[in-house]
Amino acid sequence: MQHICQHVTIKQYHSHLSISLMDGSIEYFRHATAIVDENCIIGKGTRIWHWVHICSGARVGESCSLGQNVFIGSRVAIGNNVKIQNNVSVYDCVHIEDDVFCGPSMVFTNVYNPRSAIPRKDEFRTTLVKKGATLGANCTIVCGTIIGEYAFVGAGSVITKDVPPYALMVGNPARQIGWMSRYGERLALPLTGDADDTCPHTGVKYSLRNNMCQIVEDKGSVGEGDYQ
Repeated sequence: MQHICQHVTIKQYHSHLSISLMDGSIEYFRHATAIVDENCIIGKGTRIWHWVHICSGARVGESCSLGQNVFIGSRVAIGNNVKIQNNVSVYDCVHIEDDVFCGPSMVFTNVYNPRSAIPRKDEFRTTLVKKGATLGANCTIVCGTIIGEYAFVGAGSVITKDVPPYALMVGNPARQIGWMSRYGERLALPLTGDADDTCPHTGVKYSLRNNMCQIVEDKGSVGEGDYQ
């Protein structure tokens, strides 16, 4: 599925994602070696570690962690409580919602068919990583894809197409082998058909209908913050 990148704010791209706008004061941690260009928006409580570079125009939400040697492009929007581990480059036209985990050295792209001698900056494709998703170490996300809510991409996998919510993906090219709970545990659900399962850690019930997994019963004993 192709998504041509446009100059949009994250609120335009996905309505429930919020970015904390600063009032001019610095309310985040920045290591002395980090480079934060002018006209960035950095949310309260975010931690920016060694040799990070955040380009002008980037938006980073509250309580995020940007590990060593992370690069954030100008046309990037990142939600709240996002953890980006060491050696990850978030290029232009990548949008990351709240509570996403990007493992060490995982890779985003923004051009589908790059050639050094052929400029293709007007062909950037948008990648959207939805709330709560996990992108394992050294995985690659081919541009123009959507990673569904709470999906789990295994280490080293290569994503070449959209990923359903809660899907567990592995391999090159990645294929779905199961479903994951919000807590990060594998659910005893088939890939297709109708079935139900309960996460033993949280008591939350999940339902598989029409090849899509969703929460059908949440007892309320576990809040959003308890999934972290």
